[in-house]
Amino acid sequence: MTLQRLVLDYRTGELEIVLRVLYRRQDGPNPGTKARGKEVSRLARSGLQDALEALEGDVEVVGTSGFTTREDILLATISPAADKLVKGAR
Repeated sequence: MTLQRLVLDYRTGELEIVLRVLYRRQDGPNPGTKARGKEVSRLARSGLQDALEALEGDVEVVGTSGFTTREDILLATISPAADKLVKGAR
């Protein structure tokens, strides 16, 4: 299973976050099963952990939009040494 994209959507005025998890897998549990939910939750959690670790290092603003309502796109990369530690911890 390979995580390709993780998008967080904070809903204004609501106490929820929508996570859109895009990943590839040859086979696995059917949609709607508990096993599928657990599997995608683990994948999203590991992606979030990777993102948090990457934000500890150098971060570049690679895209911006807006004046009073702003949207910035950040690019954070994991160093090869940190990547080995992250993958070893899973």
